[in-house]
Amino acid sequence: MNDDDKNIKLKWFGIPQLLPFAKKYKVRIIWMIILGIITSLIDAVYPLFNQYALNHFVLGNTLDTLGFFILAYLVILVCQVILNFLSVYWTGLIEMSVDRDLRSASFNHLQELSFAYFNQNNVGYVQARVMSDTGKIGEMVSWRMMDIVWNGSYLIFVFVNMFLINAELALYILLLVPIAVLIIALFQKKLVVLNRKIREINSRITGNFNEGITGAKSIKTLVVEDAINTDFRKDTSRMEKTSVHATGYSAAFSAAVTIMSSAALAIVLWRGGIITMEGVIMIGTLSVFMNYALNMLDPIQGIIGSISALIAIQVNIERFTKLLHTKSDVADTPEVIEKYGDTFHPKKENWEPLHGDVEFKDVSFQYPDGNEMVLQNFNLKVPQGTNVAIVGETGAGKSTLVNLVCRFFEPTEGQVLIDGRDARERSQLWLHSNIGYVLQTPHLFSGSVRDNLKYGNPDASDEEIWKALELVDAVSVVNKMEHGLDSEVGEGGDMLSTGEKQLLSFARAILADPRILVLDEATASIDTLTEKAIQDAIFTVIKGRTSFVIAHRLSTIVDADIILVVQDGRIIERGRHDELMKAHGHYYDLYTRQYEEMVTDMVN
Repeated sequence: MNDDDKNIKLKWFGIPQLLPFAKKYKVRIIWMIILGIITSLIDAVYPLFNQYALNHFVLGNTLDTLGFFILAYLVILVCQVILNFLSVYWTGLIEMSVDRDLRSASFNHLQELSFAYFNQNNVGYVQARVMSDTGKIGEMVSWRMMDIVWNGSYLIFVFVNMFLINAELALYILLLVPIAVLIIALFQKKLVVLNRKIREINSRITGNFNEGITGAKSIKTLVVEDAINTDFRKDTSRMEKTSVHATGYSAAFSAAVTIMSSAALAIVLWRGGIITMEGVIMIGTLSVFMNYALNMLDPIQGIIGSISALIAIQVNIERFTKLLHTKSDVADTPEVIEKYGDTFHPKKENWEPLHGDVEFKDVSFQYPDGNEMVLQNFNLKVPQGTNVAIVGETGAGKSTLVNLVCRFFEPTEGQVLIDGRDARERSQLWLHSNIGYVLQTPHLFSGSVRDNLKYGNPDASDEEIWKALELVDAVSVVNKMEHGLDSEVGEGGDMLSTGEKQLLSFARAILADPRILVLDEATASIDTLTEKAIQDAIFTVIKGRTSFVIAHRLSTIVDADIILVVQDGRIIERGRHDELMKAHGHYYDLYTRQYEEMVTDMVN
C-alpha cells in the first residue's frame, strides 16, 4: 500500500473523474436507465392486478372482463420477461466495455511511466490498481447504477400509486423516509473509513501473495516459509477483523431498514384496517398497501446497499484516477510528440537515423527518491562505435550512467546528447528503438521462442532469427527443445535455465540491430564456457556500434576503449585498461583481487 493514498481527500464518489469513460457509452447507459425505469414500472403495477381481482371478481361476485384481465396479465408478464433479459444483457455489456477501457487506460499509462514509479510502488499495489479497482468501478457504472435506477424508480411509482389510491395512508408511510435518510448519513462516514482500511490491507495481501509466488525458490532455499506465512496470516487476520467490523455496521444498517419497513406494514395494518372497516377503502385496496409496504423492504435495502457500495468504491476511484494523473518523471514535450509521435502512435516517417554519438555535458543527477547527487558536473564524450566499460563493486551505482543514456531517468542538471542533440529533443520511443539492452537477470515473456525473439524485431524472418541465434551460439538451445522455435518458454522463461534465457535475451537484442548496445552484467549469470561464446559474439556485434558494458568479470573488458570506475555512485577513475593498471588505483585493486581469486579457484 502506498502511503500517499492516506492523503486522498473524499470527493462525491469521484464521478467527475469517470465521465470521460462513461461518456463513450452514454447511449447504452441511457437505454439501460430507460429499461430499468420501465421494468420497475411493470413491477409496481402488479399489485394493482390483485386489487382489481379482489374488488371486482371476489367482492363483486362476477366474472365479467375475466378474459381481458387474463390477457392483460399475460402481456405484462411477457413484457417483464423480455425487459428483464434486455436489462441484464445491456447492463453486463456496459460493465464489460467500461472495465475493458479502464484497464486499457491504466495499463497503457503504466507503460509510459518512468522507472522511478516502479521503484517506489510494489507489484501488488500496481496489480490492485489495474485489476481490482477497475473491476469495482466497472461494476459501479453498470450494476450499481441499474440497482439505484430500478429501486429508486420503483419506490417513486409505489408512492405515486399509494397517493393516488389513498393520500392519508400513503402520507403515514412517507413520514418514515426522512428517518432512512438520517440513518444513511450517520453510517456513511464510518463505512468510508472501514472500507478504506479494507482496501489498504487487501493491497498489502496482494503484494505478499505475489512475492510468495515469484519468490518461491528463494523462500524454499532460505527456509523462511514459516516467517512468510506468519506475515501473511497477520495481514489476513487484520483483513478479517476489519471486514467483520464493516459487516457489523452494514448489518446494523440493514436491520434499521428492516425495522422501518416493518413499521410501514404495521401502519398499514393499523390505519388501513380502520379505514377499511369504515368503508373508506375496499379490502383489495388494503391488500395493495400491504403488498407495497412489504415489498418496500427490498428496494430500500437495495438503494442503501448500492450507496454503501458506492462509498466503498470511492477508494477504488480515487486510486485509479491517482494512477492516471501520475506524471512520469521522464516525459516527451508536446512539441516532440507532435513531430515524433508518442509510445503508442509513433510517427516513424519523421525519425532520423541514430548514429551512436553520446555525450554527457555537465551532467548532475539525483534519483527522485534520493537525497544526494550521484553525478555532479560529469562530462564524457563517447564517439560512435566506442566500447565503454563500467566497473565497480556491487551497489556502487554502475547502472546510473546507462539509465541516463537510455533516458530511463532525466539528468537533474546538464544534458545527455545523442548525435549532438539533447535526448529530450526527440522521443523516448525513437531512442529506445535504437537501443539493445541485455539485463543481468534475463526475462522472457510467456509464449514461444519465436514470439520472444520477435520482440526485438517484429518483422524478422526465421532466417534472420536463426542467424541471430547462431551469432550468440544459441542454436543448440533451440534445437534441443521439442518444437524448435515454436516451443513454449513458460512464464518468465521458467522452462529454461538462466544461461539459456540469457542467450535468447542476447539474440533478441541483436535481432533489433541496435545502434547502442547496453550489457548490464549480461554474463554474470552464466557459466564460463557460455560466457566465452557470448564474449566472442560481443566482439563481433559491437563493431560499429556504441556499447556500454557493465562488467562483473573485469577480464572481459580489458579491450574496452574506455573504462569508468564507479564507487559510491561517483566516477572515481577513467581510462583504458593499461592506463588504469599503471595508476595502481581502485581499478588495479579490483582487477588484481579478481585475478588472485581466479588463480586460487584454478589451483583448488
